[in-house]
Amino acid sequence: MDILKAATDWAKAELFSTPFFMLFGMAFLVASIGFWQLGKTEMARAYIIPTLVAGCLLLIIGLGLFFTNKARITQFENAYHEDAVAFVDSELERAEATLKEYDTIVFKVIPLLIIACALVILFVSAPIWRASTITAIAMLIVILLVDGTAYARIDGYNKQLLAAEKELKK
Repeated sequence: MDILKAATDWAKAELFSTPFFMLFGMAFLVASIGFWQLGKTEMARAYIIPTLVAGCLLLIIGLGLFFTNKARITQFENAYHEDAVAFVDSELERAEATLKEYDTIVFKVIPLLIIACALVILFVSAPIWRASTITAIAMLIVILLVDGTAYARIDGYNKQLLAAEKELKK
């Protein structure tokens, strides 16, 4: 098994998926501009700031992940050629920590935040609160969608790392 190829393939797949954060971020920014230019009602005007904030956050997330994973590709090769066993151990540790974070944040905290936002919509009638919580729900759903596929990829990568660890320690 070529774990360097698996690591590089994983990082390249992450490079493909992180622009979706940026794409959705741009969509939120366009929506914000649309509400600013075309919004006539109080409710429509209330969406300007929340969609602007959500768009900026998604762009920041996407850009941060993109540049982090882009740098990893060259780091993987250097680290692997220096010490393959240490490379696998460090990647295994990082992958397992990431999987735990996904389990906690993406699959527990984000759904709870969505439920809390939905409750706010039910009990608060102020347009800014409704717009903010609806926008937050939309942004959190985007994060769930993109990170759900990222979880599947890192879980597969983790399994490859476990197999490589067994192979290297023979």
